[in-house]
Amino acid sequence: MDQKKIDRINEFARRVKAGETLTPAELQERDALRREYIDSVKASLVGQLENTYIVEPDGTKHRLPKRE
Repeated sequence: MDQKKIDRINEFARRVKAGETLTPAELQERDALRREYIDSVKASLVGQLENTYIVEPDGTKHRLPKRE
């Protein structure tokens, strides 16, 4: 997700916090951007966890088990 989209999400948040109401089209755009942001964070976390190892006291390493 690029910075322009994150800035757009923040713009919507500032407007709502200031008491403005969003149009139905803006609400749809906000919801789509939020979903895209959440999906990108989840994908990043999954990628990080897939490259995480547990190191035992004896020095052996093994990957974290996958959970579905």
